[in-house]
Amino acid sequence: MKVVTVIGARPQFVKAATFSRAVREHNKQSELTVEEVIVHTGQHFDVNMSDVFFEEMDIPKPNYSLGIGGGNHGAMTGRQLEQIETVLLKEQPDWVLVYGDTNSTLAGALAAAKLHMPIAHVEAGLRSYNMRMPEEINRLLTDQISSILFCPTATAVSNLQTEGFNTRDCDVVNVGDVMLDAAKHYTKSSKRPNIPEFSSFHLCTIHRAENTDDEARLRSIISALNTLSVITPVVCPLHPRTRKLIDKLNIEVNFTVIEPVSYFEMIWLLEHCSLVLTDSGGLQKEAYFFSKPCVTMRDQTEWVELIEAGVNTLVGADEQLIIESAKSMLEKSVAADSELYGSGIASKDILSTLIAKHTA
Repeated sequence: MKVVTVIGARPQFVKAATFSRAVREHNKQSELTVEEVIVHTGQHFDVNMSDVFFEEMDIPKPNYSLGIGGGNHGAMTGRQLEQIETVLLKEQPDWVLVYGDTNSTLAGALAAAKLHMPIAHVEAGLRSYNMRMPEEINRLLTDQISSILFCPTATAVSNLQTEGFNTRDCDVVNVGDVMLDAAKHYTKSSKRPNIPEFSSFHLCTIHRAENTDDEARLRSIISALNTLSVITPVVCPLHPRTRKLIDKLNIEVNFTVIEPVSYFEMIWLLEHCSLVLTDSGGLQKEAYFFSKPCVTMRDQTEWVELIEAGVNTLVGADEQLIIESAKSMLEKSVAADSELYGSGIASKDILSTLIAKHTA
């Protein structure tokens, strides 16, 4: 059985690493050999994605590196679609595996659908119901053309059922979250980043365009973080693009800004922080995996089960609400519940499902 995996951003490599590991383990003990061909579109250039990144995380290097990044969404997706199609025509896989909600996800799914190749979508069924987010458009369209929808949560399954997927010719399977697989496997490899010695600190990330491209929202968030850092240091790995915007707007920053960190360093920060403040999607879950309360600086989230469980709260970009919520969430005791995101074997379940469908 041959699987072509299409990925384009570092979080997708971390997710795909769990599947690659499941493939290697399977091939050691099964007569049915699974061949995985990895296609990296190059959507996000990441200085941390050097040879060391692949070696440390034990990830196979991509078979194809397309080098397609930058430009507007349409241009990027179109160029990715064209080159992924060429790869699929050459490789003739039994499955095309895509992750999440990037332009690479949609391009990979579209290329496969046009060639009538079955698509497996990992992290299917997530919804923010905010169509201004390119991620929402990507995940909605990818779900529509996928043959198997691998959901990370019961909420995602429910979303798809509400949209009528249970009456269509596709499989909806709740396998749990592959990021929990990764968190469990890589915790032993966590590495302290270059930060000052703090007895306690909050971890913060800001990168979403809805916050960074809106001056009022960005100023409000930075002001809140400045206030919070007076009581407890705030450590913020900041993307160069966000840092340039802050400098351009001459916004005063009084918290600890560091360079972007590796995945292992982020795990260390999650292990040792007292609270997470973020506009990231994935970090909301990872805060939960490491039993840390979270304040999400967005107006919607796809991870609604964390809001319902009371371990995450949505605050938008409201300065006072960020400050008040950070203080109140610190009093929360967070204990990860295996019912929400599975038990950390999502990748094995994904592989066994693909094999079962292939051999049926």
